[in-house]
Amino acid sequence: MGRRSGFEGFLRATGRAIAAAERERQRGIRAQLTQARQIERHQRMALAQQNRDDRAAQKAAKAQYLVDRQGEVDDLNAELQDRLEELQGILAHTLSQDDLIDFNVLRPPASFEAFKPPPELAPGRAPLAPKMPTPSGLRKLIPGATKRHAAALAKAGSDHQSEVARFNQAEAAKREKFAKLKAEYDQRKSLFETELRRRNAEVDEFQAAYRAKEPDAVVAYSEMVLARSEYPTEGFPQKFRIAYRSDSSELIVEYDLPEVQVIPQQAEYRYVKTKDSIEAKSRKPTEIKQLYQDIVASIALRTLHELFEADQADALALATFNGMVDTHDPASGRDVRVAVVSVRSSKAEFLTLRLEKVEKVACLRNLGAQVSNRPDELQAVKPIVEFDMVDRRFIEQGDALSALETRPNLMELTPSDFEVLVSNLFSRMGLDTKLTRSSKDGGVDAIAFDTRPVLGGKVVIQAKRYRDTVGVSAVRDLYGTMLNEGANKGILVCTSGYGPDAYNFSKDKPIELIDGGGLLYLLREHAGTVARIAV
Repeated sequence: MGRRSGFEGFLRATGRAIAAAERERQRGIRAQLTQARQIERHQRMALAQQNRDDRAAQKAAKAQYLVDRQGEVDDLNAELQDRLEELQGILAHTLSQDDLIDFNVLRPPASFEAFKPPPELAPGRAPLAPKMPTPSGLRKLIPGATKRHAAALAKAGSDHQSEVARFNQAEAAKREKFAKLKAEYDQRKSLFETELRRRNAEVDEFQAAYRAKEPDAVVAYSEMVLARSEYPTEGFPQKFRIAYRSDSSELIVEYDLPEVQVIPQQAEYRYVKTKDSIEAKSRKPTEIKQLYQDIVASIALRTLHELFEADQADALALATFNGMVDTHDPASGRDVRVAVVSVRSSKAEFLTLRLEKVEKVACLRNLGAQVSNRPDELQAVKPIVEFDMVDRRFIEQGDALSALETRPNLMELTPSDFEVLVSNLFSRMGLDTKLTRSSKDGGVDAIAFDTRPVLGGKVVIQAKRYRDTVGVSAVRDLYGTMLNEGANKGILVCTSGYGPDAYNFSKDKPIELIDGGGLLYLLREHAGTVARIAV
């Protein structure tokens, strides 16, 4: 009985132990499952956070991309705006500049670098003689001390003499090299000073010639003025030709204008998000036309302003500006050169203008200018003065050509011969010309008819075979004759030139003034006659 109850106790204990172990095992399994679920949950949370971070990064990157693309658009629009401000400020730019040329600026620098020999050529210090004190005291009693001292002293003296000889030789070599370098320097300085005197003499000569209003000097000075003018670099050729009429103190400028392509064809840029592209909005043709007209007018007014402001010799009473465009005709493909603006103004009148406030095209028209209504389409105007008519100047007495019978002197013609010459010339030019009676002063009047429809009409022609400058009274007489005859146009031809008052009177009237140079040009171009005017 006792053994049974003991065994039963053992079984119960064993069962409890097994049950406890099982419960512990189950708790371990549940703990592992819990830990696995926690790990899985943490992984899901980490993945979700990573996804959120990725989406946020993508969103931020996309936002930054949009910002960058808009930045590109802003940069392009800023460049457009800068270009427009540059084009619209062509006239204003020069108003803040002093266009007068200081002749001293043309002189080369007067200073020449000082002579600086290399440091190694500086004089050295001669070797010092050795100092060997005579033995004294107990040292003097040492056997042979005196003899050894004498030998050492003799050797030191010999060594010193050798050292001095080497030093003197080195110094002589340095002095020789120094002298050579100094001679070369003196030669360069002499050449510099000679060139300096030559160039200063050229500047003095140029300045004196300009002050004396010599034509070549006036032209050269004016070319310098226009060459120094700062324009936008892109699209502006800044090419020009200049001539000077000393009889009327008139400067004629033929200036190459930029083409209409200098104006940006894009009005603005914008970013299209749906296409992820930057697109340009085209500028309106009317805006391009207005901008180009403004540029053409600005260059014309600016050129006259610069020339008159810089005219320190008071050599310019008048200036004529012909603005030309060199391009090709899109209809024919041929190269063409057309004038799109032509203006003549007196210095006195022009300097009264307040250019910072004017409306440019209106200002030009008020000056009597010929201004193209469509310069962007190369609609040409007739220059007030053809440059080539000015360039064919008088041939003075003493020229080799004066002896050639094939080149007659117009000043030797009789009044009636000159009358026939002018009449024949305009007949060759396509006018139906009829001579009238000659005036007492030897001039000639003729009535001509331009038979072209719309553009044609009656033309009064007067000729003045003058040696002196033609004044305003002759132009007034021509205008009176025009009114009496009911003519559409008047032409005054002379063998000399015209004064400023004559040009001012005719600028807003249908009157054309042809001077001696222009007459020679027309005779050559339309009659094949190469004449001369020897005054």
